[in-house]
Order: sequence, then C-alpha cells, then structure tokens
Amino acid sequence: MVKAIVGANWGDEGKGKITDMCAENADIVVRFQGGANAGHTIINEYGRFALHLLPSGIFHKNIINVIGNGVAFDVNALKSEMAEVNAAGVEFKLAISDRAQLLLQHHILLDTYEEERLADKKFGSTKSGIAPFYSDKYAKVGIQVWQLYDEESLKEKLKGYYEKVNISMKYLYNKPEINYLEVFETLKEYAAFIKPFVTDTSKLLRDAIKDGKNILLEGQLGTLKDTDHGIYPYVTSSSTLAGYAAVGAGIPPYEIKDIIAVTKAYSSAVGEGPFVSELFGDEAEELRKRGGDKGEYGAKTGRPRRVGYFDAVATRYGCALQGATEVCMTCLDVLSYLETLYVCTGYELDGKVYKDFLTTADLYKAKPVYTELKGWHTDIRGIDSYDKLPAEAKAYIEFVEKEIGVHISMVSNGPKREEILYR
Repeated sequence: MVKAIVGANWGDEGKGKITDMCAENADIVVRFQGGANAGHTIINEYGRFALHLLPSGIFHKNIINVIGNGVAFDVNALKSEMAEVNAAGVEFKLAISDRAQLLLQHHILLDTYEEERLADKKFGSTKSGIAPFYSDKYAKVGIQVWQLYDEESLKEKLKGYYEKVNISMKYLYNKPEINYLEVFETLKEYAAFIKPFVTDTSKLLRDAIKDGKNILLEGQLGTLKDTDHGIYPYVTSSSTLAGYAAVGAGIPPYEIKDIIAVTKAYSSAVGEGPFVSELFGDEAEELRKRGGDKGEYGAKTGRPRRVGYFDAVATRYGCALQGATEVCMTCLDVLSYLETLYVCTGYELDGKVYKDFLTTADLYKAKPVYTELKGWHTDIRGIDSYDKLPAEAKAYIEFVEKEIGVHISMVSNGPKREEILYR
C-alpha cells in the first residue's frame, strides 16, 4: 500500500514526527519534492534531529529511504546530515534517484543575492537555492545525477552552463564569476560520494508495489506553499501536493491509496505572505514560546515563526487540494494554557463573509471571523487515550473536524514519537 503524508497549511505542521511514527509499518519511505530548505524535526530514542533531505524513515532498521527524482538534491547538505545521524549511531539504507537533479552552490548564491537585491520586496526565502534550482530544472539546463558519470560530456555542459550563470553574477549582482572547472572537480567528488546509493528508484518503487510492500511518501512544506495553489508568489518552487508525489517518486498516481494531511492545532508560518489569523505582540510571543518542542522557530533557519489561531478556512482548502483521506492534528498540548480558544471560520472582506480560501491580494485585505470555544486549561501531556482528554479538548477537535470536513484520525499531545492519540 502507498500512503502520502503531506502538510495541510504553510509547512512546519509536524510531518516528520508522523512519518517517523508511521514508518514503523513501512518498507520504504520516499522524499518526493523540495530540498534542504525546510526541516522535519524528530525526537526519538536516538535524540533530537532536524532532517532536511534524508527521509524520516531512517530511524527504523531495514527500511529503504529514497531521495526521489523530484527532490532538489543538495549533496553538501546530505553529507552533513548523514554525518550527524551516523554520529548518533543510526544505521540506515539509502537510495538516490539517478534522475534527481543537483542543487549546486551557485543556486544558493543566486538565491541569496536576489533576496538582497529585492530588499523590502523579498519573498522570505530560506536562501537554500530552491528557486534558482527549479528555474534551471524547467529551463532544461540542470544536471541530473546520471550525468555525473559521463565526465567529458559533463565538463562541456558546465562550460556553457556557467557562461550564462556568470552573466547574472557579473552584470546583475556585481559578484565574482564562477570557474566551471572548479565546479567540475567538486562534482567529481560528489559522484564518488553518492555512487553506492544511486539507482533507478522509480523501478525500485514500482517493483515494491508489485510485491505488496508498504510505501510512505513524505511531503515537504504544505498546501499553502504550493507553486500553483498556494499564496503565490510567497510560495516554494515545487508542488507540495500529494498529487505531485506520483511524479516526484515515479509511480502511477492511482497507487496512492491513503493521504494523511497534517495540521497543527493552531497556525504557524515562516516567510512572507498573507496570514489572516496571525497574532502579534505579547499574545503571539506567548504562543511562539510554548509551541513545538523548543518553541516556534524554523528548523532550517531558526527564524521566529509567525503564529495565529487555527484557520479552518485555510485548512479545509489545504485538505481539499491534498485529497486528504484523514487528518492528523499535532501540538494540541500547546494550547493547554489558554482559557478561551478561537477558530477562524470565515474571512470578512468588504462586508461579506467568505468560507472559501481567497487569492493573495484578497487575503491581505481579509479579516478573520472567529468562533469562540472554551479551553481546557490543564496539562494534557502524558494522556495516553483520546477518551481521557478533557471534554473541552475533545470538543475543540470535533469542532475543527466538522469545519474542515475530514476525519481527524490522530491527535498529537507532545513532540515525541509515542505521544499520539488515535481516534
């Protein structure tokens, strides 16, 4: 069976924990899009980790962890991440698609220089090179993994590639040009490092499906950061939807039987763009400090996340676009300090209340319409059964479930793998 775990909101919903947890019953875990621009935080018996490229199944022995063809593959990031988990005593199986495209150092430089050039009009990029990478991929000038092993052809390609790159470096950004021969030497090192892991992962996955194996497809970021359907242009540069998982992994779309959309019990986001239910000042800082396992700060950047009340309009939209068959709500325990809770159930714009998600310009002008609920105001950490939750906590979950229109099958009441309640 093939199952996808994806984000219903702006990312940072807790997909890493859920993938790590579900991987106990999986044979293969696949990263199918995005790059090292966002982290999946996992806490288990090995320690606390923020994974950026490695799939979240690496902590389970005998699972094959796949970096799919849809990933922005940063070899440097992979090397440092592997060193960290190996130092913790983690042994894992890794397979890298021979059709994955390489994210190179100049992508990171171009990303950084462009944010500097845009100044106060910047997109809030993590400066991980993602937009320049995907620009090159779809302009058909990028480098796929298999090309690393044809050195003469690679060298010739790099020569023409960097003639174009250096025009931007010199004339647009006034930065030093890049020597393509130095890049060539670096790529030879990359080729040697990853060679033991490189394979046709699409065939690996198709064969596994024929053999009845359990496969998890792990998404990065969330619906509202999708290139087409998110808060454009404040989005990522790849599709964050479960529908893209078939493309980014190289499997038939009809094989995806279950789609778990993950959402927090409140809202959080990193980066620029509209955020209708956002909180500010002391109220935001209190929620930020209590959020997650170490507060609401980006796993990749360390930036303070923007936080707000649960947005049922955005989450209903996110679940619909993902095609969610079930929902996992994380971080319910974070809200335990509040006596009164608010859920955004509509957007008010020009005197009219909308129940559907709006386009970016209208989102900036919209005001949240809140429904008030009573808080449980008691610590729920350590509760091991949904039935044991306070009545107010169950009422909150059931209200949200009705608003988003998808069954909430799991509720997380702590950051650790085992802190999960099933419904």
